[in-house]
Amino acid sequence: MGSNGARPAAHIVWDWNGTLFHDTDAVVGATNSAFAELGLEPITQERYRELYCVPIPRFYERLMGRLPTEAEWLVMDEAFQRHYAEHRVRCRLADGVALLLAEWQAAGRSQSILSMYGHDELIPLVRGFGIEAHFVRVDGRTGPSGGGKSAHMVRHLAALRNVDPGRTVVIGDAADDALAARDAGAHAVLYTGGSHSRASLEAAGVPVVDTLAEAVETAAELAR
Repeated sequence: MGSNGARPAAHIVWDWNGTLFHDTDAVVGATNSAFAELGLEPITQERYRELYCVPIPRFYERLMGRLPTEAEWLVMDEAFQRHYAEHRVRCRLADGVALLLAEWQAAGRSQSILSMYGHDELIPLVRGFGIEAHFVRVDGRTGPSGGGKSAHMVRHLAALRNVDPGRTVVIGDAADDALAARDAGAHAVLYTGGSHSRASLEAAGVPVVDTLAEAVETAAELAR
């Protein structure tokens, strides 16, 4: 119950990269630019979506046939982050995002962002698209990159006032979003427009949709 005895409203925790922010081309481009520096063969977007997983070193293991050493991982991560910063400037919000966010908020429901993109980079990016006011909280990653989202999700929901995990739906583009939702006691809907193929998303055992409008419709049902 909320502080006034009312039932907490339905809540969406949005992922950013590959979900609200349509940056899959930038991610694959940055990956290939980093690979070129390391002498690795480029990867197609289809192959990326088939193999992508977290923690990210496991993704590189699938590509290389072995886990990168700690030194190799640091070089790969630095190269990826550097190239991604160059590629992302051409990216925009996914189709229809502004309207979906406004409609969810207008219905008296709440929403937030939890991303594994660096917090200091995320905040000005969200603000620059003029959508910050739709969210009760925006959290990016603090600390090392490459890990999973579960612990971050638990902390994110704990920091929200009058939000019930049982009426919360995580919308993301990666199987890790579903895992994080489960670990935090929330629901999940996975979107095929980002980093994963539909087949890999369906293995997570939660609803899988092809548009963010469908994701929001499904979230409303799950959070009843």
